[in-house]
Amino acid sequence: MSEVSRRPRLSKLVIKNFRAIGSIPVEIELDDIVVLVGPNNVGKSSILRAYEVVMSDGSKEGQLNLDDFPNSIVNPDALPEIELHTIVYENLPAEKWIDKSTGENLIRERWIWSAPGKPKRNGYDNVIQDWAETGMPWGAANVANSRRPLPHKVDAFSNPEVQSKAIVDLLSAIINDRVKSFRTLENAEGGELTEFQKLLEQVKNIQSTIIEESKDEIKKAEEGISELLSGVFPNYAVTFDARPEEDLEKNINLFKAGAKLLMGPTEGYQSTIDRQGSGARRTLLWAALRYISDTKSQNERPHVLLLDEPELCLHPSAVREACKVLYDLPTSGNWQVMVTTHSPLFIDVSRDNTTIIRVERIEGEIKETTVFRPNKVQLEEDDRQRLKLLNICDPYVTEFFFGGHSIIVEGDTEYTAFKYIMSLNPDLFKDVHIIRARGKATIVSLIKILNHFNSRYSVLHDSDYPFLQNGNRNSAWNINQSILDAVYEHADVSKVRLIANLKNFEAAYLSREVSGEKPYNALMDLMEDRVIFNNVKSLLESLIDHTLATPEGCLEWEDITTLKAHYEDWEIANAQ
Repeated sequence: MSEVSRRPRLSKLVIKNFRAIGSIPVEIELDDIVVLVGPNNVGKSSILRAYEVVMSDGSKEGQLNLDDFPNSIVNPDALPEIELHTIVYENLPAEKWIDKSTGENLIRERWIWSAPGKPKRNGYDNVIQDWAETGMPWGAANVANSRRPLPHKVDAFSNPEVQSKAIVDLLSAIINDRVKSFRTLENAEGGELTEFQKLLEQVKNIQSTIIEESKDEIKKAEEGISELLSGVFPNYAVTFDARPEEDLEKNINLFKAGAKLLMGPTEGYQSTIDRQGSGARRTLLWAALRYISDTKSQNERPHVLLLDEPELCLHPSAVREACKVLYDLPTSGNWQVMVTTHSPLFIDVSRDNTTIIRVERIEGEIKETTVFRPNKVQLEEDDRQRLKLLNICDPYVTEFFFGGHSIIVEGDTEYTAFKYIMSLNPDLFKDVHIIRARGKATIVSLIKILNHFNSRYSVLHDSDYPFLQNGNRNSAWNINQSILDAVYEHADVSKVRLIANLKNFEAAYLSREVSGEKPYNALMDLMEDRVIFNNVKSLLESLIDHTLATPEGCLEWEDITTLKAHYEDWEIANAQ
């Protein structure tokens, strides 16, 4: 197994009866990057909060209020429950807590709140194949917390003090990690110790000296306690093991607990970041994350960034850079990222480490749907390159991940025509997404993603023509078969409507074909010719409602031979 795959990490989060999430469990399969999308008030932020809560076990932050219970009622049949699956490789718990069936060390833990306040934590016993009544992996909460990835949560609307603390804690944790990971000075002969290593040696010597000086008192205490103990347990004794050299690094804090981060002009007054504006605080957060992603860490402690609506308060020019920071972060070391967003700019399907999960309310219950996972969509390298270029040209192309009925179109002309018609009646078309492929081959890549949704969608493409004027085969015609093959990969092909414009969109519906300014020409035709407008509107409606008839100029097809015959008939009928 590669070093990357052996990194400790979160594997799954299962939540039910927590805040807006009801009795049907919400299961989040975790990847390097998890993007949660969906409408407001459907539980996305609650998912982030769930991991923070269980990682705060043993502290006040790990306690729930009555408002965290469903409908603010304590129902014994619907108690808040959070289950966490973690992959670990070091500091393993007892053997019975470890599931090795996947080839890795999987630990399952569960927290249940029977009342507001502290939860009960237990572990999954792989010997009895059930949740243990007593006992838990790693025992005490603080020990267990140290074995899991460390969370760093930044809420969308935290007050300045809370947001400031989150940024300072994030930087402090990383700086501590980096300093403690340096064992020797770089380029020093003989591996000279760093000041931190010298400090450890000094502390170790001081502790050993104190233990040596106190050995008589320790021996007296051992004998006294052993004598009292022997009255109940004969031949038992107590020995005090000071273990002065164990976990020295964990006992040393390099920075004050009240460390501050100041910000301001280099030649002027610098104030604490809680006194900066929202935009400045968010920008500082991204600067901190950029630093982390650009510098590799040798420390083994994994981290999880929980970020609510990262697009808030960012200048438009900074959004794309922020997205790159997030996606690059896991490559810097032991990082996973979970974000909620309403912005398609934070979705990049060309990456191979991203899971996109849509969270929505269906018949009163919160439900999650994994709408994109690279190993399930099975994109080829050509697909990734096409999607990467498409994302550069049109950063809003991924709007279809947020729900609604999707229609894939080939180019700018039909996209412009449909958008114009939709703008005249926005309420009628409010849940429709027009996906502009900007190229016929890219349609195939987009179909692969939509098939993964297992939902209804439509495809509109140009048929083109089988042969070029010089008699050679037309490569654009051959893509028709690739599009058809991709559609038939859908689990239920009846959910897909595939329509071809005979020759192309302009020839099929507009007054004339032009070589340039095609979108503008389409707009002029739609505004000036009512017949053309109604014909194109009818086409759009048939792409939304699969039961409606298609207008003249196109063909709903499922066989390349039939498409070829209809194109040839159309060509004869429209010969000049």
